[in-house]
Amino acid sequence: MTTAVPRPSRSAGPMIVCGDDALAVRLAGELRDIYRQDVTLVLPDADTDADTLGPEPTRSTRVVEAPAPDATTLREAGVAQAVALALVHEDDETNIRGALTARRINPRIRLVIRLYNRKLGGYLAELLDQAAAVADVPAGADSATTVLSDADTAAPALVAAVVAGTSKVLQADGLLFRATERTPRQRREAAAPGLCTLALLSSTTDDPDGADGSDRSGPAGPQLLPASLEIARSAQRGAVVLEAVPNTPHTTRRGRIGAAGLPVMELFSRRVRWALAAFTAAVFAIAVTSWITTGDHPVHAAYITLLDLFSINDPAVGDPTERQLLQLFAGLVGLLLLPVLVAAVLEALGSFRSATSLRRPPRGTADHVVLLGLGKIGTRVLARLRELDIPVVCVEEDPEARGIALARRLHVPVILGDVTQDGVLEAAHIHRARALLALTSSDTTNLEAVLCARTSTPGLRVALRLYDDEFATAVHRTLRTAHPHAVTRSRSVTSLAAPAFASAMMGRQILGALPVERRVLLFAALEVAGLPHLEGRTVADATRPGRWRVLALDTAAPAERRPDLRATRLDGQAHVSGLLFDLHPGHVLGPEDRVVIAATRQGLAELLSGAP
Repeated sequence: MTTAVPRPSRSAGPMIVCGDDALAVRLAGELRDIYRQDVTLVLPDADTDADTLGPEPTRSTRVVEAPAPDATTLREAGVAQAVALALVHEDDETNIRGALTARRINPRIRLVIRLYNRKLGGYLAELLDQAAAVADVPAGADSATTVLSDADTAAPALVAAVVAGTSKVLQADGLLFRATERTPRQRREAAAPGLCTLALLSSTTDDPDGADGSDRSGPAGPQLLPASLEIARSAQRGAVVLEAVPNTPHTTRRGRIGAAGLPVMELFSRRVRWALAAFTAAVFAIAVTSWITTGDHPVHAAYITLLDLFSINDPAVGDPTERQLLQLFAGLVGLLLLPVLVAAVLEALGSFRSATSLRRPPRGTADHVVLLGLGKIGTRVLARLRELDIPVVCVEEDPEARGIALARRLHVPVILGDVTQDGVLEAAHIHRARALLALTSSDTTNLEAVLCARTSTPGLRVALRLYDDEFATAVHRTLRTAHPHAVTRSRSVTSLAAPAFASAMMGRQILGALPVERRVLLFAALEVAGLPHLEGRTVADATRPGRWRVLALDTAAPAERRPDLRATRLDGQAHVSGLLFDLHPGHVLGPEDRVVIAATRQGLAELLSGAP
């Protein structure tokens, strides 16, 4: 029997999801299947949407049909006894009305609201949290308000698809981690062991007796959070290893893309640079010839040559023939130099003007990410990529798109044009790119762009956004079969956003969940104070193999810590993570510490309850 994850100082209750699209249905399934919660799903059309909940949806999911989450509907759904409420309608006003009503009915409820406007969301969260404080919520009750958008929550997963090469990622305190499956051979040959081994898989190529997909623990099934001795003894089994994704900047051949400022080499075209170089060589040759033939000082000879070049010297009447010929040749060079100088000035002015508007991809661009589409999703992904200092080249058809202003502010090169037209991807230097992110609002455009890019660059890593999850799965399998040696990721926004909304409903301490075959590992950020299994114990004593494991310690001062470690930094401000991994086994955990742990459902329930 699976134990649900309890909340400290809270009575058990249902979780309510109110929505009108696929995100609500998928979120309810995530809460039911991953976190084993009882869910009440409020839909405008229950007969149509509830069919997508999967087999036996009534096992732990109650469906209520209502057009909007008004007071009557929320009371019928049980908001007075509910632990958390998610409002994920596409209409922001509907979500705001529902949140204000729910907070009035139940001040202790945890709220998760879907809003794209981050500024409005911040004000709303502050208002609802103040309303909970005025209502005198009991100590220990988690009545926090979390405002998310599908764009914000999908962006880290899409970035991870091209940076980490996997969708099994965890984000904590601005850092990105991935769970990588390693075969026994990869475990033996790995240069770096990773941060820790999260699980031993059920079967490998060297273990034909293993049971694939078994949810049993023991030698045949997957072993979650194994002890060090078990890891050493299980060299013939695959493993899931947690690795940090480095945020090292990737440079191009001629400077970084997106860096503030303008490279000097980009002021002038190659033809202008070659012409200026030729004229410089000609002037140098005339000056040297004048120095040799006239016997003047080299500096004086160069000065006379420049005067002749700009036609401001006296005519060489009565001077030797060599001097007259040099003056004529210098005058001719000066006449040819005039149009070149005009062209150089015009190009420089155009380059500086484009530095304050939209930049073109620098010459020699390589090892960059090509981002197609600067809508809601593309804008968030662009901000996240630049936050990780990854070079980007954007392609957008609409010059008034939402992300154009952000690209201009971040000095990111943008190509305005239809990506399906010939020459657009080539202008983005797709043949030298490290990855392609197709995030336009059209599924066919994304698919066409990916197929075109794969034609020119078969090994290119791609990730594309598709609306329908089943279609995304079919596209992923087909592309993976056609290009087995290239990384392909196709995801719907709802499938990427649902896990983040679900973890927010579980509370700020839940960072995410990682499926391992048919079992699940939960990651949480916990305050050590009040947890007898952690407080006053060493890291070695606080770890329980098979139940939970201490991964990292937050070394930041309590006043400087992020309330929610899942929060991303999209404002461009610098942030240094305080998470410290590879802890000494003898380090004693104090009541002021905060740790990041990996745990099973049963282990987290035991850890939070304090029961032996």
